[in-house]
Amino acid sequence: MNSSVRSTTHVVCNDWTRIVRPLSLIQYIRQNTQHNRASRHDKQHDVENDVIHIQGRRRVLHSALGALVVLGVSAGPSEALPKTQQNIRIEVADIDPSLAPDPLLYDATDVELRRAANMIQEGLNAESVQEEERIWTQIIQEFSESKAPWRDDVVGRAYGNRGNALSRQGYVDKALEDYNMAIKICPWSVDPVLNRGVLLENMLRFDEAVEDYKAVLKVAPQDPAAWNNLGNATAGLGQYDLAVKYYDKAVRLAPRFSFAAANKALSLYQSGGHDEEAIREMEALIRRYPDFSDMRAALAAAQWNSGKPGIAEENLERVDDIRYRDLKWLKQERRWPPRLVNEMEKLLTLSSTT
Repeated sequence: MNSSVRSTTHVVCNDWTRIVRPLSLIQYIRQNTQHNRASRHDKQHDVENDVIHIQGRRRVLHSALGALVVLGVSAGPSEALPKTQQNIRIEVADIDPSLAPDPLLYDATDVELRRAANMIQEGLNAESVQEEERIWTQIIQEFSESKAPWRDDVVGRAYGNRGNALSRQGYVDKALEDYNMAIKICPWSVDPVLNRGVLLENMLRFDEAVEDYKAVLKVAPQDPAAWNNLGNATAGLGQYDLAVKYYDKAVRLAPRFSFAAANKALSLYQSGGHDEEAIREMEALIRRYPDFSDMRAALAAAQWNSGKPGIAEENLERVDDIRYRDLKWLKQERRWPPRLVNEMEKLLTLSSTT
């Protein structure tokens, strides 16, 4: 069920439920270089306040590195993702936060460090994904041979961010190579592992995506994004009962994480024997977010199946996003579970004959 990318030309950041984190330079690099002693974990990731439901493209501030988190929809497996030209090897990640460099050892007055930080900010603010890719490449080329203590932090993050840019353009082989390099250079960082998992998930390599998400959760068990993504990949394997548990963990950690709650409701419905509970959760989300197209469309399909065709048609009429009338999109891109897709097909057939 999932989602994660932006359009048929993007592979890692769309409209719905996967989380992708562009990586940014540590926050202690500031305009004022005095008293610059932010730790590696200088911000608490308050997902409950930050990860909120917003229609369309949604971004929220991420934790210690101040990165942007993007909630997105999965690209369709065959049309949006080009066939890979190589069999890129994926090694199980072994994240070790103790290996993270100490930012207090960096000299905030270092001209080259400040230049690198400015270039990273330019990359994050790039107006096009092509410009973004160009900037990350420039950072890699200019700083890879540096002997400075911050070299790995800068270059590793550039590889991770370039992987995001490449994946959004559909260059999956190159993106995997960049994620692998970022993981190698920055074995302490969860972000390139989580982002690689998103790409693997969009390539329908669910088993490998599960391994990446579990590696993240091993060192960051309170990360609701990773729990949500693990639910996505597990649902992709058809293990909906288990997916419900993972989504529930994400929701408990971040009660306002609406798409994790939505995914939980969809998996509940698919798992069988929980229709009423799933419908109650859909209704609760719609009460909170009346314009939540994903849940209103799902509720319409479930209501049709529960013998309420009139209410179902009313709810379907209130769904402005025409993609929810496209069964191919629901199957391949949004990846609704099969049972709801079938119910939506029946509802659409009913609506077209009345």
